[in-house]
Amino acid sequence: MSDGLHHGVAVHVPVLRLGEVLLVTLQGDLHDSMAQQLQQDIAVTIADSQVTGVVIDISGVEVVDSFLGRVLAEIAANASLLAARTVLAGMRPAVAITLVELGLTLPGLRTALTTETALELLAPRTAAADPGGSPQEHP
Repeated sequence: MSDGLHHGVAVHVPVLRLGEVLLVTLQGDLHDSMAQQLQQDIAVTIADSQVTGVVIDISGVEVVDSFLGRVLAEIAANASLLAARTVLAGMRPAVAITLVELGLTLPGLRTALTTETALELLAPRTAAADPGGSPQEHP
């Protein structure tokens, strides 16, 4: 049963739904077939479940190249066309430096240092904008 594996790693990146948000955790290298499948999985899941955000956790990624940068930008562009916002979480300093050196600006992607912060950025704005109600503001 090794036909679905690449060097012992499954060729499928899991896409988890957490309420209105999809959580995708990248570990190690993302190969061509994995990237194409991931883009399709995210787009289909957004369309089918009408989620409003995507968090891509790259804390397990140590090296980024122009291919991965392009894949991340394309995922964000696809999500945006399907009315979902994308946040990239857990970027290592070396990865950020490499992206800048490669000239990759990743349009359409917001960033957060942690997955928790990314989820907060995608939280519904009404709950965050008025947590205690306005009567306490004007005694």
